[in-house]
Amino acid sequence: MKFVEYADSEMMMIDLANVLAGELESCLLNHEQASFAVPGGTTPGPIFDVLCGAKHIDWARVNVMLSDERRVPEDHERSNTKLIRERLLVDAAAAANYVSIVPENEAALGALSDSLAPHLPVSVLLLGMGADMHTASIFPNSPDLDNALNTDLALALVQPPDGLEPRVTLSAKVLQGAMSRHIVIKGADKREALERAQKLSPQEAPVAAVLAGSTIHWAES
Repeated sequence: MKFVEYADSEMMMIDLANVLAGELESCLLNHEQASFAVPGGTTPGPIFDVLCGAKHIDWARVNVMLSDERRVPEDHERSNTKLIRERLLVDAAAAANYVSIVPENEAALGALSDSLAPHLPVSVLLLGMGADMHTASIFPNSPDLDNALNTDLALALVQPPDGLEPRVTLSAKVLQGAMSRHIVIKGADKREALERAQKLSPQEAPVAAVLAGSTIHWAES
């Protein structure tokens, strides 16, 4: 694990966007296509605002997918898909190919997982982490934790312990297999959570499953 500390979050978002752009460009020099998996939530929005304007990337050869999504309509205010359509898949990045990870129903999960095979391993993966040490939608205390950590499928259905909308997430196997993995966090509480996670098992702290080989980007505010 590599830890990078920034003076402030604005600098972190700009620098990280440039790092991700460079990695995507480098991948496309050696491969016909690149896959780029990103989180939803509030933290990555400023990264997307910078990254979407990177005109030196051949976005038409980039396949963008979410690391996880709430099972809500795409135009729902809590939809991660809505976020990336409004803030990432615009400007130069509008040419990218969006790959949905949301199955129509539970029976379709296996087929949808299989359909992701051409995009795996993920070329560049960006993740967040909650103060509870979850990442993507792999939550401690979720009844679906064991499956998300251990399934051989690319996707797992998850009921969060907070009782809110059910979710779908890239499985731990897919997250661990990414060619390049970055985790972005802000605030003293999340740095403390990260330090705890390094001493815990993935069952206790799901983010622990992906720390090895990751670059952690942190700013206090």
